Amino acid sequence: MKGLFDWLDHRTGYRGLVHAALYEHIPGGARWRYIWGSTLTFAIVVQFITGVFMWMAYSPSAQTAWESVFFLQHHIPGGWIVRGIHHWMAQMMVPLLVLHLMQVVIDGAYKAPREMNYWFGLALMGIVLAMSLTGYLLPWDQKGFWATKVATNLLASIPYIGPSLQKIVVGGPDYGHQTLTRFFALHAGVLPALLIALIVGHIYLFRRHGITAKEPKRRPDAKFWPDQVLKDGIACFAVMAAVLVLVWWKKGAELTSPADPGDSYAAARPDWYFMSLFQLLKFQEYFPGKDLIWGSVIIPSAIVIFLLIMPLWSRWKFMHRFNLAALWCGLGAFCYLTFIAYWHDLKDPKFSPAYIAAVKRAHIDAERTKELATRHGIPPIGALELLREDPATQGPKIFATKCSSCHSYDGHDGLGLPLQDKQTAAELKGWGSREWLRAFMDPQQLVTERWWGGTAFVHPPAGKKQGKMVEYVVDEVSKFDAAMKQQLDDANVALSAEAQLPAQREADAHDTTHIEAGRIAISEKGLNCVDCHTFRGEGGGTGPDLTGWGSREWTIGIIKNPAHKRFYDRRNDRMPAYGERQELTDKQIELVTDWLRGDWR
Repeated sequence: MKGLFDWLDHRTGYRGLVHAALYEHIPGGARWRYIWGSTLTFAIVVQFITGVFMWMAYSPSAQTAWESVFFLQHHIPGGWIVRGIHHWMAQMMVPLLVLHLMQVVIDGAYKAPREMNYWFGLALMGIVLAMSLTGYLLPWDQKGFWATKVATNLLASIPYIGPSLQKIVVGGPDYGHQTLTRFFALHAGVLPALLIALIVGHIYLFRRHGITAKEPKRRPDAKFWPDQVLKDGIACFAVMAAVLVLVWWKKGAELTSPADPGDSYAAARPDWYFMSLFQLLKFQEYFPGKDLIWGSVIIPSAIVIFLLIMPLWSRWKFMHRFNLAALWCGLGAFCYLTFIAYWHDLKDPKFSPAYIAAVKRAHIDAERTKELATRHGIPPIGALELLREDPATQGPKIFATKCSSCHSYDGHDGLGLPLQDKQTAAELKGWGSREWLRAFMDPQQLVTERWWGGTAFVHPPAGKKQGKMVEYVVDEVSKFDAAMKQQLDDANVALSAEAQLPAQREADAHDTTHIEAGRIAISEKGLNCVDCHTFRGEGGGTGPDLTGWGSREWTIGIIKNPAHKRFYDRRNDRMPAYGERQELTDKQIELVTDWLRGDWR
């Protein structure tokens, strides 16, 4: 073997390279404070390795990016681990960068003649942050798409060149395929190449000037091998262990639903290390001027310029201390702004309800997309089509837009937000179910705002009477004895069976006796509901036809035109004819109907 190694050394000179790498002079011997540069290098290597494996599965286009990440995460063995390591190591690199910067400044390793190496380090920090920003978009999910859109919109606030620069970055007037390919080219090509070049220069300059030891030296000088190598190895192992714990705890990296440019994402936020800048933009009102230039240009630029010129006056002891104080204050401001940003999102009653509801809805949409993609496969035009055709995701959005001005769904607008207007029509959660009917037929509940308390049936205009249904429930049902109450409950069960709800299929099949008794109760032989309603060919009157009440076809019909003679006719109380007036398409009406009835399950 010695002969082989001698031959290899004669051809390559590897022994000299290994000796130069391992036997670097370390003033004062190995220290834990010197580990940060090595941990950063280790993190970058891990990012390159995991990035290459992810690249093998990734397809950068607006129709295939999310789909390829979904395939990587859920169908390639170990893919979720690789993506999780890549994601969480990127998160870990930011505190490692800050720790390395603080160690360099505290030790005075940014002073002459090492200022050039310090500037190389700042450039490396900028590239790492740029790689994080460009990588955020690549899954092409709602979270990354809208967060990147918010970030790149800030470019337009730069005086003179802002709008043109934004178009270059975005790849046109709006976000789409060209934006994704540009960011992918930067993330996987340009920025890594610059990173490697700067690392090489950084290490060269570091070796040229050596380690700057913080005085006084308490131990004799030593070499990089073996003590410092051991400390660096332990530190790298600790970083990797922390990343793997996060991967295990968070089950990889989050993948929200596919990016939908037509559906804004109220919970769009940058990664945590940009949240301080995000919060700074909210403080714009406290700065002179009305635009975003303070938060997006002036203050960030001032911070960068200060960091760049720090070495130029650091030869004076007072200014070195000033630099340290400024860095500590800056770090404190960063932590404060980050904390305030998250506090506003999670605790501030003015902001948090919308954010929390949007986060909850985003998780529901993400899980629903994965369920649909697994069950039905992904159509050729992309996974977004699965959501656009899905009642579970589109139904509540349509309800919030068109129905929640009068109705509520479990007390909210369908998306989890409080109603913007006073509720003036019935609660619709559980529509068609026995529970819904029992609450509706309860004299104590019917006249409340949650049901009909805001309608003209309970509070008619001057000169008109209450609706007959209200009078019946309030005046007569309230006086029912036990036998009559049983008849009413049977009638509720029978009427609910008309809806043919998927969730009640087994109960309806089991309760045939009650259903038959309820149908008799509805007829003139029982409660005589057919005095006002039509039911299975019997009766008539002015009330809605109860045949097929709550069924898919019945519900679609009343949404299309509640003033149809089959429903409320001229007694319709303000409900728009969404179909007749073409405020909703037939498809949208079907989607909200299927969501209300639970047919999507």
